[in-house]
Amino acid sequence: MKSLNLDYLQSFLIVIECGSFSAAAERLQLSQPAVSLQVRQLEKTLNATLIERVGRKARPTAAGVALLAHAQQVNAAVASAVDAVAHHNTGTAGRVRLGTGATACIFLLPPILRELRTELPALEITVTTGNTAEIVKAIEDNTIDIGLVTMPVSGRSFEITPVLNDEFVLIAPHDMPLPARITPAVLATKPVLLFEPGGNTRRIADEWLVRGGVSPKPLMSLGSVEAIKEMVRAGLGCAILPGMAVSARAKQQDLIVRSLSPKLHRRLAVAVRRDKRLDRGLRKTLSALKAISPRERN
Repeated sequence: MKSLNLDYLQSFLIVIECGSFSAAAERLQLSQPAVSLQVRQLEKTLNATLIERVGRKARPTAAGVALLAHAQQVNAAVASAVDAVAHHNTGTAGRVRLGTGATACIFLLPPILRELRTELPALEITVTTGNTAEIVKAIEDNTIDIGLVTMPVSGRSFEITPVLNDEFVLIAPHDMPLPARITPAVLATKPVLLFEPGGNTRRIADEWLVRGGVSPKPLMSLGSVEAIKEMVRAGLGCAILPGMAVSARAKQQDLIVRSLSPKLHRRLAVAVRRDKRLDRGLRKTLSALKAISPRERN
């Protein structure tokens, strides 16, 4: 019986997905001749031509299409086998290096990580905070495995899965007079606190103000959502914050919380390298993050 080399099969799948040997080589971090050789070896094993070039595009032949129909089953079977062995392994369940923004780290991750630790108590988890550009660069450099970031995120080497729409809100001291509709024009007359420049959260807020004809001129720019809330509580001004950062208690007691008009959202997504080899811990973490839903979390 002929045996399939799983690395060669993966190279075949990536070539088809990318549409070219050069793009597949970039994603796999191999030379183009090495990828071509792997596909030729797979074709030799199966005694069939699997890929043909149509113009500048690499496409599967009829035999290649037949192989693709089974490839996902092969990958699923391999993953299941690895999991079966992992259940008998008394050592570590693996390591997960997770990157995200400080707000999501504080207000979104704790229950997710608690569930992961309950299911996989030996899993080693490290969390790095930073802005989206920093996290994406770290994923690309393989110093972080998974990112929970603010869209937009792009790149052929990434698998991007949107998971949550987070509405921005205005928070203000309880004694600040405010109209019913909070527009950019309203905020032009108020002292405003914003996140420090450089991240997508600040960019989204700035763009909302500019679309409303207001030039962003914050009274203060801070890097911590908790610091911003304390400044607002002290009466220094109002602030635009992601909704997940504002608890139900704050809404009911010491702060005014209002929706913006027009409404403003940011979209969170899970990002991982397409060629990332996923052990059991990484697969469980990815699954948990992709299952995030927009239900009330406070």
